[in-house]
Amino acid sequence: MPDDEEAGGRVILVGAPLGNTGDASTRLREVLASADVIAAEDTRRLGRLARDLDVTVRGRIVSYFEGNDERRTPELVEALRDGSVVAVVTDGGMPSVSDPGFRLVRAALDAGFPVTSAPGPSAVTTALALSGLPSDRFVFEGFLPRSGSNRRSRLRELAAEPRTLVFFEAPHRIGGALEDLAAIFGADRPAALCRELTKTYEEIRRDTLAELAANAAADPPRGEITLVVAGAPAGPPERPGDDELRAEVARREAAGASRRDAIQSVADAYQLRKRDVYALIHH
Repeated sequence: MPDDEEAGGRVILVGAPLGNTGDASTRLREVLASADVIAAEDTRRLGRLARDLDVTVRGRIVSYFEGNDERRTPELVEALRDGSVVAVVTDGGMPSVSDPGFRLVRAALDAGFPVTSAPGPSAVTTALALSGLPSDRFVFEGFLPRSGSNRRSRLRELAAEPRTLVFFEAPHRIGGALEDLAAIFGADRPAALCRELTKTYEEIRRDTLAELAANAAADPPRGEITLVVAGAPAGPPERPGDDELRAEVARREAAGASRRDAIQSVADAYQLRKRDVYALIHH
């Protein structure tokens, strides 16, 4: 390790390139070359990264991913007790940000071992900066629930959030997520769908939620996706007329929301009682 690093057991969280290996830092190379143990989300990707960077990995490589991290963490803590430097590397970005790493960080700190980082790229801040949306205050929500009903419930809780929101989403779920977002946040809410950041086929789709949902249905995005959504407008919104409220519920239903969810989201959007909106629709 470099001379300024402490001796003894410690954890180093290593920020890996999102896709373009030109973003790899000098410290990343040093840590990969000198760590005693490397806990990698995907050992094959780590091998490719090391070859691309012309780095010889001398330490022991172990897999560390969601699914085996609970079992693997005690083994890594034992390695720390033996004085090992344990580096944590994900497929891209910073460990423990919706990726493996947090469990080991907590366990290492609880056992009295230091945790540091060789910081690097993050899909969260990269997408936020590229989105064209306000970035002075934002909320990172990670992955939305997989279940449609749970996802809609979570989105209803976030509908009035004034800060810009950042989500991760899988390609096979992005269509449904965008439809729910348009139905609950409002069809005209600005957003940016960022895919394959820093890679050859990087693409940023900037539009309203409704247009992004329609675009995803016609041309499903592939690869790793980060979605940035504008926060709710400041201040209580002006109450539309009854006909406009009915039309808004109808638009959200047409976007894929159930009648119940459409009524709830319109009530939330305009800070109305759900039963009042329900009475308008069924009058």
